[in-house]
Amino acid sequence: MTEHEHVRVAVVGSGFGGLGAAVRLRREGITDFVVLERAASVGGTWRDNSYPGCACDVPSHLYSFSFAPNPEWPRTFSGQPHIRAYLEHVTDTFGLRPHLRFDSEVRRMTWDAEQFRWEIETASGRLTADVVVSATGPLSDPKIPDIPGLDSFPGKVFHSARWDHDHDLTGKRVAMIGTGASAIQIVPAVQPKAGRLTLFQRTPAWVMPRMDRAISGPERLLHRTLPATTRLRRGVLWGIRELQVQAFTKHPEELGFVEQIAKRNMARAVKDPALRAKLTPDYRIGCKRILLSSEYYPALAKPNVEVVASGLSEVRGSTLVAADGTETEADVIVFGTGFHVTDMPIAERVVGADGHTLAESWKGGMEALRGATAAGFPNFMTVIGPNTGLGNSSMILMIESQLNYLADYLRQLRVLGGRVALDARPGAVDAWNHRVQERMKRTVWNTGGCTSWYLDASGRNTTIWPGTTAEFRRATRRVDLAEYEVLRPLARQAPAEPRGAEAVA
Repeated sequence: MTEHEHVRVAVVGSGFGGLGAAVRLRREGITDFVVLERAASVGGTWRDNSYPGCACDVPSHLYSFSFAPNPEWPRTFSGQPHIRAYLEHVTDTFGLRPHLRFDSEVRRMTWDAEQFRWEIETASGRLTADVVVSATGPLSDPKIPDIPGLDSFPGKVFHSARWDHDHDLTGKRVAMIGTGASAIQIVPAVQPKAGRLTLFQRTPAWVMPRMDRAISGPERLLHRTLPATTRLRRGVLWGIRELQVQAFTKHPEELGFVEQIAKRNMARAVKDPALRAKLTPDYRIGCKRILLSSEYYPALAKPNVEVVASGLSEVRGSTLVAADGTETEADVIVFGTGFHVTDMPIAERVVGADGHTLAESWKGGMEALRGATAAGFPNFMTVIGPNTGLGNSSMILMIESQLNYLADYLRQLRVLGGRVALDARPGAVDAWNHRVQERMKRTVWNTGGCTSWYLDASGRNTTIWPGTTAEFRRATRRVDLAEYEVLRPLARQAPAEPRGAEAVA
């Protein structure tokens, strides 16, 4: 990267959001852009999360771009290596490599009100951009809780998103902290080799069977030969999930039937009544993310596995102490404790027009107009921003909707012409957020009786979209200029003409 490089658009991150934005820019005829990536390869969370058993809980044909269908998915729910390979394929197919800037972690982005551009400092140099698209994603920065005594642990400690593949777990006493989407995949993968596996469960999860299978050769041949069948398959998967949204957003009581399926899934594998009692949630299914696994419960029933129905509260050397006083010896601690979702670190590095960071602006809770733009941050857009997450479908659908919004945003700037910026009006942001939060009140995520990573420190749901993906697509199809302040540089006043004696001189 050159010291004074200037681009029309700077995209931050090369996961699904960043690569999707890059493809959309090229399709809009914009080639003057870069993709800033802190790592040495593309993939985002599907590069970082390489733990044993890592796979997607959304069907493969729905968890891929509509403009880049993949007829060669090997399984109905694909594993991490296949998803990462798909993103590499998208990168090559759409000619994105010349735009990539690896090892370029963003350290600071500051809006220059005089030059009407973003000053960007990265690990590989500085550059400026007219528009910034932040696509770092909410699942990019691991969260490890502050556990007293953790520094004293003599063994190995790592987060699921930073898996240490050089450390052999064979015969080791492994402590798994957390029961989220990563943990339920790690436990079955690690259990056969671990000498002892202890699961620290602060809150049990609802786990549904994972109806995964290999996609047959004839199926793949059909999708290759008749691309319309791939679109049809994707459409059916999308439609089923759209029909489920009402139960999550308006009628949570209807989810009781789903709870019975989850309980039967547990009962088939876990015969011990005491263990079943530990694993049975006391909140409505869907309040926390519904997990998919057909191997999790069988693994927990194995003789070398112990479930501690309490969170980890203290570490005393190699002894782990749970909140209920249970003590466990361990050689390895694996944290499956999630990510900084409602307090994304990238927000601390973005400085807006008034000199405040995005993190300071969001101190009372994240909010953005149509999940994309925040007041006081001109020409800055977030992909997978506040209240764009989903509880039952594919985030790729939401990403593509936000890319529609990005495309129209750039068209509006082009039509306005000259040095111009759009800044979301505070009133428009407030009105949008008010509507979202009003709809949120009836949802299972707010009424289901749980505490989840969907909620911020004040208990407000700033992550989930309380509607269908079709509704969100309609809401982000076009940029409404009435919701924005159109900014232009202040004209510099020309020096006054000399008069009188000064003129004579």
